[in-house]
Amino acid sequence: MLKLGIKDLVKYPFLAEAGEYLRETGLGLEQLGEPDWKPILEKAYGRIVVASSGQIYSPDMERLDNDSEILSFIVAIILLKSASTGTLTRRFSLAEARRAEKYLQQDLWVQKDKKNLELPLKIIQELFGIRVSVENDEFVIKIPDYLRRSVHFHEKEWKLVNRRVADGLVYLTAHETVRLIRTELGEYINSKIQSISIGSIPESFRQRVQDLILLAKRFSDTTIVSSDYPPCIKHAIGVLERGENLPHSGRFLLATYLLARGQTVDQIAPLFKNAPDYNERVTKYQLEHISGSSGKGTKYQCPSCDKLRSENLCFATPDCDGIINPVQFGKKRKN
Repeated sequence: MLKLGIKDLVKYPFLAEAGEYLRETGLGLEQLGEPDWKPILEKAYGRIVVASSGQIYSPDMERLDNDSEILSFIVAIILLKSASTGTLTRRFSLAEARRAEKYLQQDLWVQKDKKNLELPLKIIQELFGIRVSVENDEFVIKIPDYLRRSVHFHEKEWKLVNRRVADGLVYLTAHETVRLIRTELGEYINSKIQSISIGSIPESFRQRVQDLILLAKRFSDTTIVSSDYPPCIKHAIGVLERGENLPHSGRFLLATYLLARGQTVDQIAPLFKNAPDYNERVTKYQLEHISGSSGKGTKYQCPSCDKLRSENLCFATPDCDGIINPVQFGKKRKN
């Protein structure tokens, strides 16, 4: 059985072993609410605030206090659960997934051909059911495991035809291997937060819980959905409006459709404000790239209905009959 060290738990505090660590310390909610533990509460609150801005919490691994790092994650979960703000919980979950993604990638590279390589491979296999093998400088997974996840990526390099494939296996870099599971990792952390049960919280926690409730209101903008939009676009906007994570392919669909309808980058960007990983600068950059206004000259077209069906982004109704692309919705009907 693989034994995790405290530094492993700092990098991956969502693992079950972190709960065991807390039990071993003998600390309960009552103790964590005492004045001596206030720095942990503030670190936990700060961790959530950083995540809410679309940034990744990145402490100095060489100078940090391992115990406080693990405890801050646990207290952050308690604060989020108490605040019952789905938007902040999703943003925190995705930010922590991106943080863990960075460490998984580092561990796959640095620890290659070493015994400690077991940990990142164990996490990927046990949490997501993907068996990863190592061949020379590459990581290999089965084609079905790859296809189930890569279908949501629009970039050409993710298409199976552009990958090295042999004997039913796909060859990947460390970055690509970990990138495939980012969405699932965020969903896993989110489900962990949703599933925990807590009683009353210490009085010292209550002010920070109220602060989180107020913070969540910053991300509660609603979007007017035109009745002229096809159902796939209405669905994409609805996902964002609920503060849920729309996959990259869904964001690409929404952006290209609205650009084709004559909307500008500045008009489209606010639609993504409720996304768990929203970052205004990055969003504007990506939209400008898609629109062809970033200087590279390539303007991307709205994907076809066939493409959307293959990516599980089609929500066709009878009004869609006769169209082959969402931009035709409302203009073309089957005779």
